[in-house]
Amino acid sequence: MAEQAQYEELARQLSAIGAVKRDMERILPSDCPAGSAAVLTLLGRHGDMRMSRLAELLAVDLSVTSRHVAQVADRGWIERSFDPADKRSRILHLTALGRTQLDELSRRGAALLAERLNNWSDDDVSGLIHSMARLRASFRDCRFTGRPTQAAAESAADRTTRTPA
Repeated sequence: MAEQAQYEELARQLSAIGAVKRDMERILPSDCPAGSAAVLTLLGRHGDMRMSRLAELLAVDLSVTSRHVAQVADRGWIERSFDPADKRSRILHLTALGRTQLDELSRRGAALLAERLNNWSDDDVSGLIHSMARLRASFRDCRFTGRPTQAAAESAADRTTRTPA
């Protein structure tokens, strides 16, 4: 188990990740704020879903999710259709225009990372991907219980070893 000083340094380093996130957000197109990019990314990764599932994946309130979805729908990047199983719910899905926007976001993000990490080895980048996926998995259920369940963390960690995030 790590020493207290290591956890303190890790906390400091994680705080500094905000600078990386801000740099990533600077490359977003002016008509695609970070919330919209997150909606597109999650729909691209997980496929069609209800707004409640999107809110869960975003780890934000349904009202916040609704605002993000409205912005993305207004731009024609997603469509909202009635859920055949529950006419009160809507299913969100990417449009062709949304997939094009998502491809552009992905291209921009990859280009920035390639530029900033150009002196990293492939093994270093792979190790970072694996470590970040494990870290994220360890925190996956925190918003519901305050602490991740061991089973949820192990299950998520197993998924990240099979497919990088």
